[in-house]
Amino acid sequence: MAKNWCVLIIAGILFGGAASAQDARTVLRAASQAMGDASRLESIQYSGTGWMAAVGQSYSPDEDWPRFEVTAYTRTIDYDVPSSREELTRRQGNYPPRGGGGTPLQGDQRQVLLTSGRYAWNMNGDVAAPQPAAAEVRQIDIWMSPHGFLKAALEADDATAVALKLEGRDMTIVSFTAIDKFRVNGTINEDNHVERVQTWIANPVLGDTIYDHRFTDYKDFGGVMFPTVLHTHQGDPRINAGHNLMEIRVTNVQPNVDAPALAVPDDVRRATVPAVTVESNQLANGVWRIAGGSHHSVAVEFRDFVAVVEAPQNEARSLAVIAEVRRFVPSKPIRYVVNTHHHFDHSGGLRTYVAQSATVVTHQGNRDFYSDVSFHPGTRTMGPDILSSRMPWFGGNRVPTFEVVGAKYVISDGVRTLDLYPVQGLDHAAGMLIAYLPTERILINADLYSPPAPGAQAPAANANMRSLAANIRRLNLNVDRHVGIHGGVASHQDFLGIVGNQ
Repeated sequence: MAKNWCVLIIAGILFGGAASAQDARTVLRAASQAMGDASRLESIQYSGTGWMAAVGQSYSPDEDWPRFEVTAYTRTIDYDVPSSREELTRRQGNYPPRGGGGTPLQGDQRQVLLTSGRYAWNMNGDVAAPQPAAAEVRQIDIWMSPHGFLKAALEADDATAVALKLEGRDMTIVSFTAIDKFRVNGTINEDNHVERVQTWIANPVLGDTIYDHRFTDYKDFGGVMFPTVLHTHQGDPRINAGHNLMEIRVTNVQPNVDAPALAVPDDVRRATVPAVTVESNQLANGVWRIAGGSHHSVAVEFRDFVAVVEAPQNEARSLAVIAEVRRFVPSKPIRYVVNTHHHFDHSGGLRTYVAQSATVVTHQGNRDFYSDVSFHPGTRTMGPDILSSRMPWFGGNRVPTFEVVGAKYVISDGVRTLDLYPVQGLDHAAGMLIAYLPTERILINADLYSPPAPGAQAPAANANMRSLAANIRRLNLNVDRHVGIHGGVASHQDFLGIVGNQ
């Protein structure tokens, strides 16, 4: 159903020009009246329970996002500002503890997500944490709510409408541009209720990514019709037809609630997306840890080339790391980029290396996902990058070069070796690799053990650490130091002090 609907939405866009803007307004006004006169709805608050998921953190590339139970959820939208406040409590619940994104959650976790105008922030207790990178999506999300869609479409200059049959039902698709950037499509059903609202958002791994809200089981709340089932998808149907993000079963709705104004903290107003920085230190002759922010890389120099372990986050991060590598080793190309696993925060910068002809070394289970989706060189309209801009150069038979790992894999120049091993017995990711420099006795890992800063309290042992310890024993690795893609550098004795010797 998801794939068919996506195709029909595209058809609606293509043929929407046949309907006039007046036709669109007529459709929208009828829906507005049927749903309780959206023009008179200034704010709304709804609450319920359900589940949510962690985008980009699936156990394997072809699985859905890992889920968490939502035991309490309340959202308040003020359409006039516009602003939104989401408060929720989540826990692992009965969902399988497989994948990333904090899995498995320990106890209950409360989240407060806010946006007002062009500002976005989270509340961590009494502390406001600016989220400038999330501001656009949180803004568009307000206009993707059922009544927000009607309000925004009625104000749009380019709204079009097209009637069609969708799985035997009479539906109308209304399409318009919101916030001068997002093409928003909404389906209005035979009851004049907004049933689905969809747009595309940028993602460094997937490119133009479908963001889709589905609204069903409408009920009357004080004269306002509102759906009692809110279901959201975010992903790419080429990989998984679901990519389910959230489902909330609404139990209470208050139209025109007295919503307190959200005061934007001064530090939130001043915040911008942080500039990418790198902090490098030499671990051994020809081996550098290139750190900065929350995710790091390791560069290893060989006789006539360089290998980089991990390309996390996005293109900006990769460009900064590549520039740092060239500062250390200006005359040698980066021939290999090693990818520990497919989670988006660890693979978001791979395309930058592919655009410079580096060979991607990854677990064999990731090949189809990377070649068919992530490294596809086509245009990315929402977030262009270097690879998409070089499409003609990568056209025809020029495709990314892969080396896939199913057992031990060695990168070597005849003198230095970098050994790569799949990790067994892990719930975090199906295709996890660790990297080991046998001469230097350095082990590099992602998400399994993040060494704490000097003087900081050591983390408690968890399943990922115990799995890493078991694989070190299984592979008979002689480790002196651990280097984390997260965290810092620590001795193997420190690691054993946490997990024990069993």
